Amino acid sequence: MLEEQRALPQQGDALSQVLKLIRLRGDIAFRGELGAVTEVTFPPGAAGFVHLHDGEALISQRDCGPVLLQSGDFVLLLHADGYTLRDQACDDARRRCQAEANTDANAEASAEAYCSQSSEAQTMETTTKRNTARCFLAGVFYFDGGPLRSLLSGLPGLIHLKCDDGGVPPWLATLSHLLTEESDNVGPGSSLMISRLIDMLVIRTLRTWVSSQGNRLGWLSGLGDERIGRALNAMHLEPARAWTVESLAETARMSRSIFSDRFTAVVGMPPLRYLTRWRLTVAADLLRAGTVKVTHVAHSAGYGSEAAFSRAFKAQFGYPPSDAHRIAQTEIFRARSSETR
Repeated sequence: MLEEQRALPQQGDALSQVLKLIRLRGDIAFRGELGAVTEVTFPPGAAGFVHLHDGEALISQRDCGPVLLQSGDFVLLLHADGYTLRDQACDDARRRCQAEANTDANAEASAEAYCSQSSEAQTMETTTKRNTARCFLAGVFYFDGGPLRSLLSGLPGLIHLKCDDGGVPPWLATLSHLLTEESDNVGPGSSLMISRLIDMLVIRTLRTWVSSQGNRLGWLSGLGDERIGRALNAMHLEPARAWTVESLAETARMSRSIFSDRFTAVVGMPPLRYLTRWRLTVAADLLRAGTVKVTHVAHSAGYGSEAAFSRAFKAQFGYPPSDAHRIAQTEIFRARSSETR
C-alpha cells in the first residue's frame, strides 16, 4: 500500500499544502480616500490588506510603531488585532471613521451594502481636501488557523511589499485593478469574484515575501532556500512516508550532517521534529472534521499505536485528539459570532 501511495503523482508544494489547511476565505474589498486630517480605523476580527495607490500614508497596528507606505506599496496584515491608516503628514487626525468589515452568508446583498457604505465614507472629505486625498484599496479575509498556529506563529503581523522605483509589479496591479472593478460595480457573482481575487492576492504576496525575506527563521524561510525547500516540499507532500534524516538529505542533495545543520539553522528546529509537527497538524485537520476515527488518523500519521499518537498530539496542541472536533466547532462558532457583531 505504501509503495502504491508513493507511485501516485504528487502535485503542489509546502506553501500550497499549508494554505489548503488554513482554508483562506476572502470577503470584502473596497476603495477609499484618505484626506489630510482623516484617520481610518480597521477593527479587530479579521486579517486585512491595504494597497496605497498614490501619495504617502502611515499604517499602525496595536503595540507597534507606524509603517510608512509610499505610492504603490502593499501591506498584508495577518494578525486580527486591528489597525489604523492615516495621512503621513497628519499629526492629529480631526476626522476619524471606522471601516466596517461585517458580512453575512448572503454574499451578493452584503457585498453591495458594504460597497455603498464605503462610497458614503469616501464623500466625507470636502471638495477642498480632494486634491490631498490618498487613494487606497483595502480588504479583509479570514482563515482557519486552528491546527496551524505553531506554523503560522513565525509569520510577521505585517508583511510590507515596497514598490520603490521599480513600479507596481504587474501581478499586484492586475489583481488590485480587478478587485477595484468588482467592488465598484457589484453584480451577480461579485462576492465570489472578490473572494477568489483576495485568495490570489494573499497567496502571491506570501510567495513574493518568501523569496525576499532574508534570514528569518521558520518553514517559510526554508522555502526560500533551494535545497532545504526541496526537503520541506517532500515532507509536506508525503507526511506519512517513513522519512529519515538520510532520505531527506538525499532529497535536498546534501550530506546528512550538512543538511541537518542547515535545516535547523534555517527553519529553527531539526528536520524530524518539524516532520512530527507537520504530521500532527495534518492529523488535527482530519480530526477537526469529526468524520475519521482517532485510530485511523494515528496510523495514517505514522504512529504504531493510538496511545503514542495521543501523547504526541496532546503535547503539541494541549488537548487530546478525541476533543479536536468539539474544539473546532467552538472555534467556528466564535469566528461566526465575531463576523456578525
